[in-house]
Amino acid sequence: MTADLDIVAAGMVTAVGLDAPSSCAAMRARLDGFQETRFLGAAGEWLIGAPVPLPRNWMGAKRLAHMAAAAIVEAFELIPEARGRTALILCLAEENRPGRLAPDSRQLLTQIEQIAEIASPIASRVITHGRPSGHVALEAARRLLASNATPFVIIVGVDSYLTSQTVNHYLARGRLLTPANSNGFIPGEAAAAILCALTGGAMRLTGIGMAREKAHIYNEMDIPFRGDAMTIAYKEAFAGSGRLHSDITLKMGDLVGETYWFQQCALAMLRTQRERSPVQPIWTLGGSLGNIGAAAVPAMLGWALSAVQHGYAPSGPILIEASSDDGACAAAVVEAR
Repeated sequence: MTADLDIVAAGMVTAVGLDAPSSCAAMRARLDGFQETRFLGAAGEWLIGAPVPLPRNWMGAKRLAHMAAAAIVEAFELIPEARGRTALILCLAEENRPGRLAPDSRQLLTQIEQIAEIASPIASRVITHGRPSGHVALEAARRLLASNATPFVIIVGVDSYLTSQTVNHYLARGRLLTPANSNGFIPGEAAAAILCALTGGAMRLTGIGMAREKAHIYNEMDIPFRGDAMTIAYKEAFAGSGRLHSDITLKMGDLVGETYWFQQCALAMLRTQRERSPVQPIWTLGGSLGNIGAAAVPAMLGWALSAVQHGYAPSGPILIEASSDDGACAAAVVEAR
């Protein structure tokens, strides 16, 4: 589907930087924020994680609220006229994920609005689909802007896998990276915000697609995994942008480290690319930040915006993809103005 809107500003709080410029520079340099955590693995070893080095040791929902508010304030500092004229869409972890730091989404939203001093002209919205939440938020933002309900929409994603219940849940299922398991992810946390408008940005969203995979990572029915949903998402995004897969010059993905997600990306590419093209580089967040959940898509869009503004992104359309454990898959195409 078509999804014309501009990305005009971004803010980030990550394990490699407390603002967008430092975070994007660190990810460009392939630096990481990995360190030993207070969590123990099955063999008694310290697990590796990617915590955000906040100036104060906030815990629980308060930690998420301060991270999200910092990202929002940074975006507003770049576009001060957006204050008081911006609708807020908050992206959070799946409601059924064990160990969510903020089980009451509305209460967290209120905390964020108070800390960031946001006065939204319309009711704020919460989306709880984990990593693909940002794509759902982009479609909601497109509709809000197209209806002239608000001149700006800010999408903020905040998430953390660094809780004991979450770590134990994924450790028990063999999904964390440990000395005994190379097919796992590193738990992380982050917040990222992108400010959207109809015009005025250096980067434009031109297409978006979404679908649901039946053969998801917890597939217990032994359905053959062919990457059907991500293939559909790719095709919808390409159709909306008027582009072919061979036109893409850069891919950005939430590939957190497990082979399932790389296989999904490869299958979708094999089933949608029909023309020869140069090798398309893939930039991933997992190598620097670990698995940051619902903050992934805003972070990738912010990184893409920085790369476009500073001239180190390849010239041409950028494909941004994300998917979740329950099979939700999404892809978007963005291009420099």
